[in-house]
Amino acid sequence: MTKIIMVFFALVATIQVIKPLGWPGLKRRKDAWKLAVGGFLVTVFAVILAATFQPSL
Repeated sequence: MTKIIMVFFALVATIQVIKPLGWPGLKRRKDAWKLAVGGFLVTVFAVILAATFQPSL
């Protein structure tokens, strides 16, 4: 699941660099770093959530 999230955010960041999306906070090409940080944080949160609810052996 985390790989899918990272691929999605990488694609959106690539699109942002080519042609800005125009979303609030993403008006310029150099705002692509916000998408990269967001993808990283979502992935970290997903890993922590999965580790929290994983049954212990």
